[in-house]
Amino acid sequence: MEKNVLNYRIIIEKEKYEDGSTVYVAYCPSLGISDYGDSVEDVLASIKDGVELVVASLAKEGKDVPVDHVEEQFITSTKINIPSGIKISFA
Repeated sequence: MEKNVLNYRIIIEKEKYEDGSTVYVAYCPSLGISDYGDSVEDVLASIKDGVELVVASLAKEGKDVPVDHVEEQFITSTKINIPSGIKISFA
């Protein structure tokens, strides 16, 4: 039995609150959803549930389900020198 699989890009960011506590926020840009959790594992499980719910809901409504072509994407970062006089807030 062969299953069809959709692979979605998930971005996780760590946020700190004023009280010093940490939360992890996950985003799925292709579906426009986000969720949060106390750990990376928690937020991954939570966002996966969210992705499954959105895909099932769209399919049930007969709407197109956005597909993420993860294998064709390049995710990277770049470093730049900070120009003088600019105030930077490191989260």
